[in-house]
Amino acid sequence: MDFIRNQLDGYGMSEQTVIYLSNMIMVLFIALVSILANFITKKIVLKIIIHIVNNNRFMWDNIIVEKKVFHKLSHLVPAIIIYYSASIFPAYQILIEKAAMTYMIIVTIMVFNALLNAFDAIYRSFEVSKIRPIKGYIQVAKIVLYIVGGIVVISNLIGQNPLIILSGLGALSAVLMLIFKDSILGLVAGVQLSSNDMVRVGDWIEMPKYDANGDVIDITLNTVKVMNFDKTITMIPSYALISDSFKNWRGMQVSGGRRIKRSFYVDTTSICFCTKEMIEEFQKIHYLTDYITTKISEINAYNLEHLINTESKVNGRQLTNIGVFRAYIQQYLRHHPKIHQEMTLIVRQLAPGDNGLPLEIYAFSNDTNWAVYEAIQADIFDHIFAVAPTFGLRAFQNPSGHDIVHLKQSPEFSRGY
Repeated sequence: MDFIRNQLDGYGMSEQTVIYLSNMIMVLFIALVSILANFITKKIVLKIIIHIVNNNRFMWDNIIVEKKVFHKLSHLVPAIIIYYSASIFPAYQILIEKAAMTYMIIVTIMVFNALLNAFDAIYRSFEVSKIRPIKGYIQVAKIVLYIVGGIVVISNLIGQNPLIILSGLGALSAVLMLIFKDSILGLVAGVQLSSNDMVRVGDWIEMPKYDANGDVIDITLNTVKVMNFDKTITMIPSYALISDSFKNWRGMQVSGGRRIKRSFYVDTTSICFCTKEMIEEFQKIHYLTDYITTKISEINAYNLEHLINTESKVNGRQLTNIGVFRAYIQQYLRHHPKIHQEMTLIVRQLAPGDNGLPLEIYAFSNDTNWAVYEAIQADIFDHIFAVAPTFGLRAFQNPSGHDIVHLKQSPEFSRGY
């Protein structure tokens, strides 16, 4: 500044003009130095850093570059130059220093924010992130960062110690608790969800209260984002997963088996004892040959031992078409390539009702994919409906319009029977 003023004094200018012009020249010079420093930092230093990052074997530093941590850090260079140049202007030194320091604090907050984003992205590259998500903790860290940064900025502008401002926040604790109620509840819920492994990204959850039925795609501090099967997205408060009940289908997906639990309703009027001709036909069925042979030997031995009069089928033990049909379905499922043979497999009768006798299939498919599972289930019941008449059985269904028309056209109906 003295050099510039000495040069201007040689032109015979007034003192006021010299001071004004020297200040303007110095401001332009500092601005030029700051622009030059920023250019060198971004075009030379930053490119060297990026080149080093791209040519090493580590992946985490590439993520740091992608999150623009070094780019934001480069903004500190002009601010530092301006801050240390403030002493050149004694009248405005305090104002310039405060402005430069405020800018540096804001840039530092941005740098730490980018670092937290990079840390979250690095953590997500590991499989453990699906089991133990940390996005909620990252958001808490960001809230703390913004609060602390805001206090430091205010204390810098008013020229007070940050601890004085912090001490004054004690009186506002109730207000802060009210403002950050959801965040605090979300943090507590996030800790419980993570520590108890209740839900992970990728889990299929079902929560009727919130009309949610789909895959978890994101877990944040305040919400759990669920993409439903109709491609809509439901936002569930994190603490709702702790306070309310929900169903997680992860156990089914991990086990490798998905339950099939459906009934075939048999018309009870079609149930009867097996005749000799029926037994001969059943023995021709591949899955029933050994069963029929064993059962016939067992029944004949029992009836002979107890001197049963077999002229009446009511006496002693006899095969029924429903029993043979149940045994056939059991063997059919045992040999089905898409049924999980290591899990429960039951073909059972439920209590008969207005819709006939329910014959329930309780088994597990060995593929949990929804489309494949539905195809397996449909294939099994297609076969059951098709083979039921072979056993002399009819599927029960309520009379339809076609049945009534057919009944009216029958000779028995016309004769008044």
